[in-house]
Amino acid sequence: MLSSKNKVFIRGLFAAGATAATVFATPASAALPIESWTAASGAKVMFMRAEALPMLDVRVDFPAGSRADPAGKEGLAGATGDMIGRGAEGLSENDIADGFADTGAQFSGGASSDSAGVQLRTLTSEPEFSKALALMKTVLQKSVFSADILARENARSVAALKESLTKPATLADRAFASALYPNHPYGTHVSETSLNAISLTDVQQFYKTRYLGNKAVVSMVGNITRAQAETLANELTAGLPKGELEGNPLGGADFPALQAAMKGQTIQIDHPAAQSHIVMGLPAMRRGAPDYFDLLVANHILGGGGFVSRLMDEIREKRGLAYSAYSYFMPAGDAGPFQAGVQTKKESTAEAVSIMRKTVLEFIEKGPTQAELNAAKQNLIGGFPLRIDSNSKLIGNISMMGLHDMPLNYLDTWTAEINKVTVQSAREAFAKHVNPDKLVTVVVGGKLE
Repeated sequence: MLSSKNKVFIRGLFAAGATAATVFATPASAALPIESWTAASGAKVMFMRAEALPMLDVRVDFPAGSRADPAGKEGLAGATGDMIGRGAEGLSENDIADGFADTGAQFSGGASSDSAGVQLRTLTSEPEFSKALALMKTVLQKSVFSADILARENARSVAALKESLTKPATLADRAFASALYPNHPYGTHVSETSLNAISLTDVQQFYKTRYLGNKAVVSMVGNITRAQAETLANELTAGLPKGELEGNPLGGADFPALQAAMKGQTIQIDHPAAQSHIVMGLPAMRRGAPDYFDLLVANHILGGGGFVSRLMDEIREKRGLAYSAYSYFMPAGDAGPFQAGVQTKKESTAEAVSIMRKTVLEFIEKGPTQAELNAAKQNLIGGFPLRIDSNSKLIGNISMMGLHDMPLNYLDTWTAEINKVTVQSAREAFAKHVNPDKLVTVVVGGKLE
């Protein structure tokens, strides 16, 4: 159940809640002052002081993503995340919205595949700061779920789902995920039946058993002191229930097991759209994989570098089959996908698929050239400051680091790790993770014959 309120969750990260602003004036090569500790509640805290602006971004994440949806009730994690902020003890949905608006704060919440949570952007001036944080605490710890609001949001979600299922991109994505992740949460989908099966009791129980204070990750970036951050982390999580979850609630399955469970295949789906939507890939990389940077550089050359990538060159520049072509790795709690894709006119479908597959297979076999590697590394390193040039970008990175137990110097060593990549390490990593016999190709709209 995704409403406009929680669509700020994009692939597991919050999108920027306001205009990006420079966080600090020190050089990009300077060490980022990221600190971490455990709150009295047992929550992990990630904090970076940024004094340039009188603002604070704070988010609280939980292992409460869609991977925890019960069978037959897919969409429960999203419904629960969406309902937080729509009612709390003594406060109506309008009271909460007005309360944040009166302080100039922006509040959002929702769920991704691995996690769920809430985020606040507020001024650090008083009384706005104290009021916004007090309201966030009440909303998070004393949520009240209404049957009427659940029914309303469910109706909206069903209507949005029906519209989405008419679009070729949605059909391609769903077929692709199902083929890559059979019998795995990443391969399940929300349906009208599953949404209608979600009851108010389901939402209340999911909230009580998944939004646990001792499993939370509290991330903060802004103009507050370490002492203030400690107080806030304690206040935001002390009133939440505690408990244990079976296994690793954020995942742990690597690509060998997930690739073994699926099979390489080609799936064709008829659709009246004028263009074919083509996706190709397989499960490939967990968050924190030791060869992440090798894969990042390799993919930049193959399809992640825009107009300088091989896929773009072969499909657009040489043959004019499409406006763009891309590829990416999407690391996740379990091995997220490697995906390449293109949209082309229907009569070019077979040629586009053939060229895309040939380009990927040649890259698996031979890897990049030294010239391509040098250019990719220069491009990635030169663009790195843009990855951390606002509070919203920093808190997205820092919360990811906290959720997946990444080292505190991850951002400090990012460019150095890129520099370490060689032609051989990039080729070996790509060939290791992308097995040509396991590639799944989904075509929506056109024909391959």
